Amino acid sequence: MVPDSKAAPISKKTLWAGRILSTLVVLFLLMDGGMKLFKPAVVVETTVRLGWPESVIVGLGILLLVCTVLYAIPRTSILGAILLTGYLGGATATHVRMGEPLFPVLFPCLLGLLLWGRLFLRDVRLRALLPLRS
Repeated sequence: MVPDSKAAPISKKTLWAGRILSTLVVLFLLMDGGMKLFKPAVVVETTVRLGWPESVIVGLGILLLVCTVLYAIPRTSILGAILLTGYLGGATATHVRMGEPLFPVLFPCLLGLLLWGRLFLRDVRLRALLPLRS
């Protein structure tokens, strides 16, 4: 799809806001994925408390790292965002199923909004697909 010639150009402020959002999201997800690979006690305890067997932790970490790298690469960022949306949806569902308080349920949703917000701020083509009007 070719961007609409009427789409507003991206300002420097918008571009930098997108970069900052991207950096925050990517750093958090890389840290989360990396911790799953090294399996410190807090990660094992939390994962098991949420109803997942310890044997899935490394696999989840690898999946999260691969999706995050895809998201961080501009050429594959949309694919990475779609995959991360699925991952974060699973995290949200897990917290809901376990009857967790509001913050653990909403946190993956907020991360999803941030990762898509970054793409919306930095990608004119996505803005053309999802036009928000003031």
